[in-house]
Amino acid sequence: MYAIIRTGGKQYQVAAGDTLRVEKLRGEIGDTIEINDVLLVADGEAVKVGQPLIDGAKVIAKIADQGKAKKILVFKKKKRKGYQVKNGHRQQFTALTIEEIAA
Repeated sequence: MYAIIRTGGKQYQVAAGDTLRVEKLRGEIGDTIEINDVLLVADGEAVKVGQPLIDGAKVIAKIADQGKAKKILVFKKKKRKGYQVKNGHRQQFTALTIEEIAA
């Protein structure tokens, strides 16, 4: 059984027991959260597709980690103008462990 969920402006395919990193969510490590933006649930041959969401479906997950990703460098330059800017960015994330898919 798997589901496709939407969080942080992105879509993820999840199954029970999966661990995934999503955009930062509020909560502490060990907290349980419900994701109600379920777009699709597939259980063997039975597939439910929402229009755009499935009513009553939810994914229950536990927050495994809160952190920052590796630093990426953002470098801008204009040739022959003497303009260059170098910045770094570390995106915050929440690691979730999927516990249950309730359709």
